[in-house]
Amino acid sequence: MTELAPRRHLVLVGLMGAGKTTVGERCAADLGRPFVDTDALVEAAAAQRVHEIFAREGEAGFRKRERVALADACASVEPLVIACGGGAVLDARNRAAMRGTGIVVWLRAAPAELAARVGDGDGRPLLAGRSPIDTLRRLAELRAPAYEAAAHVVVDTDGLAVEAVARRVLEEVDRCAV
Repeated sequence: MTELAPRRHLVLVGLMGAGKTTVGERCAADLGRPFVDTDALVEAAAAQRVHEIFAREGEAGFRKRERVALADACASVEPLVIACGGGAVLDARNRAAMRGTGIVVWLRAAPAELAARVGDGDGRPLLAGRSPIDTLRRLAELRAPAYEAAAHVVVDTDGLAVEAVARRVLEEVDRCAV
């Protein structure tokens, strides 16, 4: 069992397809904590799917909603496992909230692996009408500094099953003296 401080959140960040939701659900079950996905919080508050918000409000509108959802999750007095949207780390306020209330784990994978996981990108606004591999390469390059700034721990997920990634996340969190 992990030694994660009882009042700190476990926050997962990474590009789309990194496994934040599936690994997060597994870690939450292992820790006996509730799981929260910020995209799901945004959708519930807006009563719209993420791609509908992007279509109506653009990325800026979505990011504003995401910032509120993440702040709400981080403010929880109950320790959570939080899966953040892939671009949440781009906002310095989000990074501060994540790091201030939790241990942040960057689930990192090669763009080719991510592209294989997301397939044609159906329902993912940033992939709409674009080549998934090209877009993921570009996003990986652009966002790497923000992921590095947010993360206490990095776990590479290439070629690993969900259970193996979750185990590594919890092992790394045990080693992380934050």
